[in-house]
Amino acid sequence: MADPKRSVAPKNVRKGGKQKTNPWVRALIWVVSILLSLGVIAVGAIAVAYSMVKLPDPNSDFQTNTSFVYFADGKTKIGSFQVQNRQSIDYDKIPADVKDAVVAAENRTFWTDPGISATGLFRATLGLVGLAPADATATGGGSTITQQYIKVMYLTQEKSFTRKAKEILLAAKIGKEVSKEKILAGYLNTVYFGRGTYGIEAAAQAYFQVPSSKLTLSQSVVLAAILNSPGNLDPANGKQQAADLLERYQYTLNGMVDLGNITAAERSAIYTKLPKFPKASNDSRLGGPKGFLLSMVERELLANGFTEEQVNGGGLKVVTTFNADAQDAAVASAQKNTLAAAAGNKKAAKKLHAGLASIDNATGGILALYGGPDFLASQWNWANNPRPTGSSFKPYALAAALRNHWTLNDKLNGNSFTPRGDSAPVHNADGNHGTVTLQQATTHSINSAFVDLVTQIPDGPSEVQSMAEAAGVPENSNWDLSNRIPLGNTEVSPVNQANAYATFANLGVRHNPHVVAEVFDITGKSLFKGDTSGEQTIDVPVATDVTYALTKVTQDGTGYRASQLGFPVAGKTGTVGYPVKVKRKIGNRTITTIVRETRAIWFVGYTKQITTAVVYVKGDQGTGDLGHVFGSGFPLSTWLDYMKAAMRGLDQQSFDPPTNRTSTQTPTAKPKPSVTATPSVSVRPTVTAPPTAPPPTAPPSTYPPTTAPPTGTGSPKAP
Repeated sequence: MADPKRSVAPKNVRKGGKQKTNPWVRALIWVVSILLSLGVIAVGAIAVAYSMVKLPDPNSDFQTNTSFVYFADGKTKIGSFQVQNRQSIDYDKIPADVKDAVVAAENRTFWTDPGISATGLFRATLGLVGLAPADATATGGGSTITQQYIKVMYLTQEKSFTRKAKEILLAAKIGKEVSKEKILAGYLNTVYFGRGTYGIEAAAQAYFQVPSSKLTLSQSVVLAAILNSPGNLDPANGKQQAADLLERYQYTLNGMVDLGNITAAERSAIYTKLPKFPKASNDSRLGGPKGFLLSMVERELLANGFTEEQVNGGGLKVVTTFNADAQDAAVASAQKNTLAAAAGNKKAAKKLHAGLASIDNATGGILALYGGPDFLASQWNWANNPRPTGSSFKPYALAAALRNHWTLNDKLNGNSFTPRGDSAPVHNADGNHGTVTLQQATTHSINSAFVDLVTQIPDGPSEVQSMAEAAGVPENSNWDLSNRIPLGNTEVSPVNQANAYATFANLGVRHNPHVVAEVFDITGKSLFKGDTSGEQTIDVPVATDVTYALTKVTQDGTGYRASQLGFPVAGKTGTVGYPVKVKRKIGNRTITTIVRETRAIWFVGYTKQITTAVVYVKGDQGTGDLGHVFGSGFPLSTWLDYMKAAMRGLDQQSFDPPTNRTSTQTPTAKPKPSVTATPSVSVRPTVTAPPTAPPPTAPPSTYPPTTAPPTGTGSPKAP
């Protein structure tokens, strides 16, 4: 008889003799199967994504290099143009200490990992969900150097799983296809170090004021340590930042010992304190007077076919025509005399504006320029801003007369008189002179004689305009085509006045004023040279006699103090005066009187080698009243102080003698001298309100300006 206990199948055996599976086991099997399936799918998806992912176009800003601007010596820097402050260098020029320190600080498995790190990915994931370790700053982030390079060069700084996934795929791909050396070089030329610098070369300059090749071990380690969080680890920002940097610095040194880059003894020697940092500079790239130079350089480069991308990120070396010593002298002279003109009152001096431009006669290169004390405070360049020229315009009328066969001995009316067809007489500032020669009229800046001259030259005003343009005054100037044209209502900038006078100094050969001498690309190849060729636009005898006449101005006339330079000098003063009606109430009566306002004062003078123009104006737009001053005052003092420095070391060179040509011109009969009193200002004034437009916010352009300058008004007066 069968055993009843054996007649019942075990509970874990199904009918038919098959053993039953525990439900928990079945569940586990299903879970494992699903996970394995998902894993296979995920691996397949990753494999597909890896094969399909392509390197995006690089972020253009991170491919730029700073363009540097130099004085004429090609060594002394003026400033720079940049999208990002960077100077890329080859891998073999990056110091070994820098490479080792960066690897120790940022990615100690860099040389062996595939471009990604499992532990780093885990930390990065925690960071994305807000669970990053508290000591992340000290121990490192979640990305390899390869990933960091990919993120900066090709992706964005967005914190998302999508961006991170793309970063990982690209890092894995590049880690396999690109050499470690190339990745590390790209990283060290791209990554941000703080203080506005990108790449190790710019960082070395910003933090330690040396090229990267001169960095010490401790300096190299500091820069590697700062990479982790530049804004929070810059010791210039405070004691806490310095303490945090020291911690990161020591972490990096420890890593270098662990990796065998340095010895424990080398670590101990520099472990306890940071290297000494030079004082951090907060000087703006465009701050002070140099901003005007850089603005002119930039505009000239763009005008000569360079693109903004090339100028600001092409790594150009721009050698200018500016002479470093002359530029220093221009700034010192202008600022010294501006303060003196304000009687030492700094507040009053801020309302005065000196403009100075100095030209190399042989090339047209601008040697020095003063456009104002601070480009950031005002971009209005007073050296490149046209103002009424006063009697400094008379040499163009003189040249027009000589071209029309006058000589310096021909006679003119030096008295107050009313030209034919006019309703108002022309007066002189210092009374009547009787009959004078053209030379005397020039030496003593006699208004009436020059107006008489223009009325006698056929189509006189247009002849003067033509001669001024031949000398170098821009064709689009605001011309005063009346018989008063030699008195200087026409507006010219100091740059163009200096260049036009330089044409006389250069025996009638006119150059184009320019500030760029030569441009080199990042490899040292020359891309551009400034045009130094000249054009004979004025006959030699005319230019020679103009110069001779202007030497008498600096010996016996209104510009006599210029002779203190100690070189043969020719030049001309100019004072722009305006009679203005002023109403005053005295008791019950309103009295209208005429007062004189001075709107601009000039001195333009030259030696055989250098021509310099100086103007003084007042007010935001250069239309304020300067008071009872003349071009023979502070403009000449500024010119003299500057030229003593600019001419230092140059040879004595004499001007050519006059031609002594015989006149074929028969001047008209002159009226007898007048005994009536002459007013202290010239007549035919037309006073208009100054322009309402504010000074331009963009840097004013150079010769000629593209933005409208302040418009001068009224009739100027000599001297």
